[in-house]
Amino acid sequence: MSELLLEERKDLLTKKSIEARKLVVQTVHHAGAGHIGGPMSAIDVLTNLYFNEMNISTEDPNGEDRDRFVLSKGHSAIGLYPVLALRGYFPIEELKTFDAINSRLQAHPDMTILPGLDMSTGSLGQGISAAVGMALGAKLQNKNFRTYCMIGDGESQEGQVWEAADVASKYNLDNLVVILDNNKIQQFGWDAGNQTREIPAFNPKARWEAFGWYVIEIDGHHHEAITNAFNEARNVTGKPTMIIANTVKGKGVSFMENTHNWHSRVPTDEELRQAIQELETEV
Repeated sequence: MSELLLEERKDLLTKKSIEARKLVVQTVHHAGAGHIGGPMSAIDVLTNLYFNEMNISTEDPNGEDRDRFVLSKGHSAIGLYPVLALRGYFPIEELKTFDAINSRLQAHPDMTILPGLDMSTGSLGQGISAAVGMALGAKLQNKNFRTYCMIGDGESQEGQVWEAADVASKYNLDNLVVILDNNKIQQFGWDAGNQTREIPAFNPKARWEAFGWYVIEIDGHHHEAITNAFNEARNVTGKPTMIIANTVKGKGVSFMENTHNWHSRVPTDEELRQAIQELETEV
């Protein structure tokens, strides 16, 4: 692929990420509920997965040989929904139904009602176990599809995450790629002495390597770095891959960035206006 085409691809991914972020804040504002901080930090990786990396088809969302994706940090579903809509799994207009009682777009993803979802998630720590099962199933059936999973750094405090990590390494699941959305700020975990939030995951690279994983550490907001990491993971044999994506909570809107206050807060009309204005200057 020529450098020109690579630049065009990066421009496309960047524009899709910005568009998705705008849809996140607009949707949460319209619904009067939802998370913002974590979804905004995850957007670039999610966009890259659905517009660049995964073998998927909106015409056949349940195709047997498609790649799988599990959003283990299911509370960030409002970050995934705009990406799915932009990719063509459902109309963008449907985002206005988010969190309504009869909507297909619930606060946590429900695979039984929305196309493009491979797992229903919400209870932290469980999604990665499902992803391990999918990857193991592919191995047992001699299937070539790959399984991707995103976990949160706060979520990685769950014991089930490390049980899954151990099993994935035990069975040499080199068809499994897990992305850690390492935005370094969680909703809870108050440090009363310093009046700050504790860092959820200390030295994640060493921990995942200790469990037998191949670890890549990147800037989770740089599409070239994300693409290169996925390409590198394809060449890993005999062990699963962990991509530590260093991200910024609330990425893209200055007053939302790097603060736990925007973990799950609804923007006011004025905050929405300011947020959209900031995002549009990035185009």
